[in-house]
Amino acid sequence: MIRWLAGAVLALGGCSAPVAPPGPVNNGRPSIVSLNPCADAILAEVAEPGQLLAISHYSKDPRANSMNADDARRYRATGGTVEEVLALDPDVVVASSFIAPATRAALTDLAIRVETVGSVASVEDSVAQVRQLAALAGNVDAGEALVSRIAKSAAPSKAAPVDTVLWQSGGIVPGEATLITDLMARAGLANGARTRGLAQADFLPLENVLADPPELLLVAGSERSQHHPALAALSETQVARLDPNLVYCGGPTIPRAMARMRALRRSAAS
Repeated sequence: MIRWLAGAVLALGGCSAPVAPPGPVNNGRPSIVSLNPCADAILAEVAEPGQLLAISHYSKDPRANSMNADDARRYRATGGTVEEVLALDPDVVVASSFIAPATRAALTDLAIRVETVGSVASVEDSVAQVRQLAALAGNVDAGEALVSRIAKSAAPSKAAPVDTVLWQSGGIVPGEATLITDLMARAGLANGARTRGLAQADFLPLENVLADPPELLLVAGSERSQHHPALAALSETQVARLDPNLVYCGGPTIPRAMARMRALRRSAAS
């Protein structure tokens, strides 16, 4: 009760939005605040109505979210400060493994459990993360339903792989031990960055693309070079846009990413 009253005072001083009710909700399931944009999308699927009190502010930004915009609008957002979290009075905070030690210590001192999630480098990693968050929310069945969708969408392609370069924001390419590279392989897209001697986050100049073009060039950035008119002259290359929001998170993002990449592979191979 003391923690909730403190949160209410902070909320009245800092914002006009109503404070979420304290304590566990939904038959004893814990109330949750998420500070991690990848966890936001998973928790929105595995939590019961009213259980997820807030998502990270990144999920309200179309340039950084992994959630459907309509889904994100259903939740309030937090910048992740201790004061904002305290005002919401959750039982659990889900944060990145890189959460500031001082923030984690302050939340722990306030008797708020902190659960961390890391980045995922494979479909298997993402499945484990979904199960972790579903167990935390007390809704294992919803987690397994999402896992089933992921597994079905990510079944490996048996078709011959298409030489593909993914050109991400900042003009960089993904390395081998990344989720998006795993998804590309499952969709029948060979990571052309590796065969061109490039590693994780290496910069790919426009000149190199023009000199050694792939069969499929996936553009997931907005740099000038990534939209240069010279790309239109690559008659043997299909240049296609890949939403950056499909590149970094697992969970419910995987089926959307797989559907898009499978469609592009079919188009490039035809």
